[in-house]
Amino acid sequence: RPKPLIKELLNLGRRSMMSEKFKEELAKELGFWDVVQRDGWGGIRAVDAGNMVKRAIEIAEQQLANRS
Repeated sequence: RPKPLIKELLNLGRRSMMSEKFKEELAKELGFWDVVQRDGWGGIRAVDAGNMVKRAIEIAEQQLANRS
């Protein structure tokens, strides 16, 4: 059963920090899109959620660095 924190981090509502498309792209890049398709966002492992957030931060940092 998914942890409540994971569900909160991946909230698909208005409070979500990442668009659905961006989350989909990250899940595909990190290799767990099949789990999302089968079980929804609540079905992913905590480590996958953490890696997704880590990758999103890396991308944001790269975009900020390229602005300079």
